Amino acid sequence: MSEALLKSVKDMLNEEKWTRAAISNYSKNNFQEFSTIVENAKNENCIDEIKAVCDEYLTHTKNSIIGLYLSGMLSLKKKALDDSNLVTLVNIFLDNHRIPIVVYLCESILAEDENNKFALRTLCNCYKDENNEKVWELYKNLVKIDHDEADIAKLLAEKYEQEGNLQDAVDNYKKAIHRYINRKMLNQVKAVWTKLVSLIPEEIDFFYLVQRKIAKTFSEDKSTLLMHELYNYYYDNQKWDIAIDILKLILSCDEKDSWARKEIVECYKGKYAKHSQLEEYIRVSNINQGWRNVFEAIADFEKHISFDVKNFVFHRSWGVGKIVKVDGDQLTINFGKKYGVRDMSLKMAIDALQPLKKDHIWVLKATTKKEDLAKKVKDDKTWTLKTIIKSFDNSCDIKRIKAELVPAILSAGEWTSWSNSARKILDSDPTFGVDPNDNSKYVVRDRPITQEEKLANEFKAQKNFFPRVDILMKFVDSDETDTNSELFAEMFGYFVGYLRSFSSVDEEIIAAFLVVRRIVMANPQLNPGITYSFADLFNAIEEPVSERKIYEELKDTKNTYLRKDYLTCIRELLPNWDDVYVRLFPCVLEDNILTSLVSAGHADKVRALAENCFENYRDNNNREAVLYFFKECQNEKWFKESDVSYEKQLITLIHILDLSYREIANHYKTTENRKIINRISVLLFKNDTLLNYALDQGKNTAERLFTLVDDIQELDAAIKMNGRNKVLEKYPDIKFSETKEKVAAPKGLIVTSKMMEIRKKRLEEIVKVEIPANAKDIAEASAKGDLKENADYSAAKEKQKQLGIEASKLEDEIAKATIFNPATITTTRVSFGTVVTLKYEPSGKQEKYTILGPWESDPDNDIISYMSPLGTALQGLTEGAKKTFKIGDNENTITVVSIKAAKF
Repeated sequence: MSEALLKSVKDMLNEEKWTRAAISNYSKNNFQEFSTIVENAKNENCIDEIKAVCDEYLTHTKNSIIGLYLSGMLSLKKKALDDSNLVTLVNIFLDNHRIPIVVYLCESILAEDENNKFALRTLCNCYKDENNEKVWELYKNLVKIDHDEADIAKLLAEKYEQEGNLQDAVDNYKKAIHRYINRKMLNQVKAVWTKLVSLIPEEIDFFYLVQRKIAKTFSEDKSTLLMHELYNYYYDNQKWDIAIDILKLILSCDEKDSWARKEIVECYKGKYAKHSQLEEYIRVSNINQGWRNVFEAIADFEKHISFDVKNFVFHRSWGVGKIVKVDGDQLTINFGKKYGVRDMSLKMAIDALQPLKKDHIWVLKATTKKEDLAKKVKDDKTWTLKTIIKSFDNSCDIKRIKAELVPAILSAGEWTSWSNSARKILDSDPTFGVDPNDNSKYVVRDRPITQEEKLANEFKAQKNFFPRVDILMKFVDSDETDTNSELFAEMFGYFVGYLRSFSSVDEEIIAAFLVVRRIVMANPQLNPGITYSFADLFNAIEEPVSERKIYEELKDTKNTYLRKDYLTCIRELLPNWDDVYVRLFPCVLEDNILTSLVSAGHADKVRALAENCFENYRDNNNREAVLYFFKECQNEKWFKESDVSYEKQLITLIHILDLSYREIANHYKTTENRKIINRISVLLFKNDTLLNYALDQGKNTAERLFTLVDDIQELDAAIKMNGRNKVLEKYPDIKFSETKEKVAAPKGLIVTSKMMEIRKKRLEEIVKVEIPANAKDIAEASAKGDLKENADYSAAKEKQKQLGIEASKLEDEIAKATIFNPATITTTRVSFGTVVTLKYEPSGKQEKYTILGPWESDPDNDIISYMSPLGTALQGLTEGAKKTFKIGDNENTITVVSIKAAKF
């Protein structure tokens, strides 16, 4: 059937060629017939064949109407981005004024691709010329998909405003002003600004955002000139704080602006009209004198004006106080019961005191009962967050919030759950935002903002690439945002910009491509028309950047999927994906990598990968892979068939353990090596995996494996002792060499659980009882004065030093100690937890010793430490063994009579 269709198309093209049909001969019916051919090609699955015939025909007959239509519409069926043939076709009929055909073609194109900008714009022009009311619906779609279209956005806004639909009017005016700024059309920007000031003067955050954008695109003076209009509204409505902020912004651009300086004085007069010292403070600050730096004058005035009766202040030694009297240049301040009432000159107050608002958190903590404030803090987290943030110039981070609440109001335990809830509020409540100058700090907004504005502000405040990716994807995934908004367009454009101007490929370029690709797949209308592919980028990666380094540097969060998308693109878009997957696996360590390779018939490459990792375990890049293969792949057929025996796997893990300890000793990758050590210790020793295998395989294997373990100097002594003792119980004739015994001697501290509890209780008593009591003694002795001759003070300070030394020593010992497991006691050799009977030569005298640790040592009761000279000399001796050794100047010769287990 497809062959018949193909022949039919060829015949039509030939007929067109020979008849040379004029443009005027084509009607809507002709194109309906061509449309049937397109549908048949789709149904018969021969789109590519017919398109190829048409494209070949167009190489020598470029204006073929049939060829252009069929090739173009078949491209749309394939979701291809190239619509050049359809553009040529429509322009041919436009040039010949065949408007009905143009309308039909555009409507056909939009039926396949509703976001086709060319067809949409062309159809808009046709409808507009016909005065067709349907043009307004098309305008909406065009403004939605074309983020450069400003004029039509303004037209829509004016129409909505005439109809009384102010919300949609404002939305479109906002789109228009952003787009006019992007196109650097200042006169149009001014006109829309004026309109928005008349409609939404209260949306101060929006105007500040636009002002910053105008300043960046045009100049600061042009942006501040526009702020004059907005200022008039806030002055007329006596909203003094915002009016003052606007004037400060204007003055930051031009400190010599006499108009702004005069106006800010008037605003201060309005704001502080009831202040008893208003005129005097205006005079002494010289704020209305042009010779003084305006911002220094403002700072002086704002500090002076804070000192009035009933206002609060803070002194770094006396704390919070309340001004009870102002008499000329003299202030009287009540600092509470502890520090009482103090008189201070205004000049001294300005230097020594910090003015506080009555709702400042310090004032509340000083004037409110603790239990009442704690209840308020726990019950109303939003109020608490706003109170603390506003207390510190409306810019505050989580650390500061914690410092104000813990331990004064909340305990450390209460803070954990409280802060989790608080973070959710800061993230979701529209009255909170991020500081545009520091994204780690939060601000409180006078007007709730939309989630779109909130995320856009976070994006601007964030200066780092990958956190910006996270914010963008949070925007995309939110139900409260629109990917067709101007705010999104700006954020999205940031990443598109990366792809249009780079000299080399690194992790940020790859990440930008992945972000744009993911968004465009869900929103085809946003396609920026990037001409190169993922394969082009990937193949352009050059040293020192590598495919592995890029994977490691891609930062994933709960909102981003960069690593997943990177692996997906490699799998789907690279012909040599299997080789890349093999190279990446030691870094990725995910089962789906191995599964993809095996299912695609590359089990041989996976086997070779495993063999290479075990063979080259010294390479840091392979160690994690060795651990993964050992733990996760034992039951995989391809792994069982590999040339890596189970014993080789165990030996490799022991070697990696040894290497990791050595690298730590050389201060190399300490954190990573500690993690590897912990994981290998679990794999080999937690469930006696190594021990059980060694005992099952016989004496030679057991001796070989545990000799390797013994050689690891830094390995936990209890682990080595347990394994060695179990091996000796089954194979008592194994002779671990003396030198190895010394090497294996524990550097840490082996202790009994009983002594560990005693030491921990002693440390707790020092920290929680004796140190606080000592601090109280020091304070009481200090209050007596004359510290040089104060015996009580000297004694208390000496006690403080002793307690500190003892606590520090206990903390260090407890940290190094390992609790001995009585189940590991063996009586085949002298070791921790054994009772040994000795016979001294030549006297024949017998003595019995219990071998424990330094914490348990009690020589009077014949309990000695394994770390003592005698304990060290006896370590590892078997029953009947004879040994001569020196302790000090005394030489001793002993025979081991018996070895028994100590009782715990």
